[in-house]
Amino acid sequence: MVERKSGHIINISSIAGIEVYPGGSVYCATKHAVNAITKGLRIDLVKYGIKVSSISPGMAETEFSLVRYHGDAEKAKAVYAGLVPLNAEDIADAVEFIVTRPKHVSINDIQINPAQQANTYISFRNT
Repeated sequence: MVERKSGHIINISSIAGIEVYPGGSVYCATKHAVNAITKGLRIDLVKYGIKVSSISPGMAETEFSLVRYHGDAEKAKAVYAGLVPLNAEDIADAVEFIVTRPKHVSINDIQINPAQQANTYISFRNT
């Protein structure tokens, strides 16, 4: 990319990289690091015409909850109970949006949440 003087790096972070939540100190710290790397790369690579973007999803239904709860599918499913979480296609749409901007436009950061999620720990759940 440096030799070509063009390219685009998109890092997938998390809303946890923007604000912390109880019990998430290690995960939040790693996502804050992703955001710091993204910002640093953006500064270092701008002179080469390389764009650097990040996407910070809120609640997205992935295998993460299953891993987090050590394979307990009921606990993993309960994370999203009463709301409609993001899915992989929602994040892919954001990636597509970023990479299809004109050459003179750079989307630095996108935070994307489900409509029922206000921040890392406040969500409206239908009961």
